[in-house]
Amino acid sequence: MDATFTAEQDEIRRTLRELLLKRCGPEEVRAAVRTTDGHDPGLWESLAQQLGLPGLALPEAYGGVGCSVTELALAAEELGRALAPSPLLATAVLSAPVVLALGSESQRAALLPRIASGELTAALAVSGAALTTALGLTGDNRGDWAGGGRAGGVQARRADGVWRLYGQADQVLDGHSADLLVVPAHTGGFARSRTLFFLVREGATRVRQTSLDETRSQCRVQLRDVEAELLGVEGEVGGEVRGDAGGSNAGERGSAGAGVGASARGSADAAAVLSAVGDSAAAVLAAEAVGAADRVLERTVEYVRQREQFGRPIGSFQAVKHRLADLYVGVQAARSAAYYAAWATAEGQERVGGLALAQALEALRVTASEAVQLHGGIGFTWEHEAHLYFKRAAGDELLFGPAHRLRAYAAEEARLFGGGEVAV
Repeated sequence: MDATFTAEQDEIRRTLRELLLKRCGPEEVRAAVRTTDGHDPGLWESLAQQLGLPGLALPEAYGGVGCSVTELALAAEELGRALAPSPLLATAVLSAPVVLALGSESQRAALLPRIASGELTAALAVSGAALTTALGLTGDNRGDWAGGGRAGGVQARRADGVWRLYGQADQVLDGHSADLLVVPAHTGGFARSRTLFFLVREGATRVRQTSLDETRSQCRVQLRDVEAELLGVEGEVGGEVRGDAGGSNAGERGSAGAGVGASARGSADAAAVLSAVGDSAAAVLAAEAVGAADRVLERTVEYVRQREQFGRPIGSFQAVKHRLADLYVGVQAARSAAYYAAWATAEGQERVGGLALAQALEALRVTASEAVQLHGGIGFTWEHEAHLYFKRAAGDELLFGPAHRLRAYAAEEARLFGGGEVAV
């Protein structure tokens, strides 16, 4: 692994940071999350058209930049520093890899260039309230998270040559404003139930939810006899999906090519697809959390240098120095883990996204909590920006964690406590 950033990667970080410093301060963030879209459309247009972030990890053949998860993680780190609300996570990290991995050639050609340009936003709508389980981060996602033949979940039925969906998804990131919903649903009845992916453009009932972290918009999607398009090529027997996604883009670089392709390309196994997407998403989320932790630590250091107590800055007290030093070590360790996870995902190495995400979420939670404490009385007011980072830490642990469950599942997968020998 080469830990040195390329000139292109440094340029991505520098350009994005300059833009966010001008356009995405704390007041702009608060104003954006209270809009109908939940984000600033003008900022999203700049991120998409000027910087090409939605297509950063998509193949050039589909209008993307052709980079990997590493570049997408670096961009997410800068967005995390500013807590910039945007559809990037829902569109480019969770939805686009599924379309690239399983979509037919015509579907990829129609959808991915529009996603890369920012014209089309998408959201992954998995049923229930266990997004982290469906992504295979805190548990085996081959269970009944999507309902199966049992009651609940999202069901798909075909009548008169048209697929129709029934069910509900409770944790759909940016689903209220997305142009396209990517929905895994069960079909085939109880005895031969299988999960397929569908595209929903209209007809679903969407209700924006009140969330702890306003910068991470969530939506409840209700599907009641909603017409949907099967993602992939429908075969002649039993409605099976022919996974042809490995043909035209097998040699392309990109998040779906590296993260999803190694384990799921050419397969209709929804669990494998979601698990691969979950690993790459965890690497991106880890970098985003590291960016947020680094920024709130910077702001705290600035404050303790200025705030005086007993005639001297409180940052000069040894106890405060020790606390800040511990935070710095935690953030840097989480950054190393996040960078390695992004590299490993891009190179098709072992699955380490969940572990990196656990370390990053823990670093953000501890750093944000200490920031509130070290800011004293003003830090406890809801109006102070430290609470934006504290809510991001708490909200992400509710959505993608908590950290101890991420670690526990990683240990279970590695069979660390199975009584067998552990390779060194």
